[in-house]
Amino acid sequence: MIGLVLAAGAGRRLRPYTDTLPKALVPIDPPTTVLDLTLANYAEVGLTDVAIVVGYAAAAVEERVPYFEDRYGVRLELVHNDKAETWNNAYSLWCARSLLSQGALLANGDTVHPASVQRTLLEARGDDRRIILALDTEKSLADEEMKVIWTADKGVSRITKLMDPADATGEYIGVTLIEPAAADDLAEALRKTWERDPNLYYEDGYQHLVDQGLRIDVAPIGSVDWVEIDNHDDLARAREIVCPS
Repeated sequence: MIGLVLAAGAGRRLRPYTDTLPKALVPIDPPTTVLDLTLANYAEVGLTDVAIVVGYAAAAVEERVPYFEDRYGVRLELVHNDKAETWNNAYSLWCARSLLSQGALLANGDTVHPASVQRTLLEARGDDRRIILALDTEKSLADEEMKVIWTADKGVSRITKLMDPADATGEYIGVTLIEPAAADDLAEALRKTWERDPNLYYEDGYQHLVDQGLRIDVAPIGSVDWVEIDNHDDLARAREIVCPS
């Protein structure tokens, strides 16, 4: 199994940092970035082969590859998304489709979370589970969150931001375990998703799988501090998590 990071986005709401950097390299506790934290998490759970999907400001990631490999003891492969500035992340994950047959722990490049999330997903493997989503079942939800409905008998039935928060089981935090057995189905679902609308999310690809009858499961992450960094307020929260006073 490999680690996989989606780090192709421009993150325009984090300017001026992202005038020259992708979101994954915005400094949290200089020189620590989201990418540093994610690579450290992978190393902690024993994943040393990591692929990073790059696009916007890809050169900034490329020039740090030797540093990352030396510091975290990982081997990095960069996957280039040539449409990162105009298309959404369903296409970004599809760009890494050839790697999914190895199995992957996927993490969005803008999510700060502890390694316990990766451990929770790895411990949830088995019983023919093919895709497992890290789910926060404790956070109070609003309109912007990626919400999930899940039941024990059917698995995930919906994953979307466009849902009444009161109906949701919890929030998908942007970290997924993808087993090799799901690779071909997921790649095809992602292709159909971006062909339908290049502005769609890879979570829309998950919904396509669900609609086609493929079961997707969840693993509750418990009470942990995490944040998705979309704007400067989120960045401030990330700094509180990484550097508590």
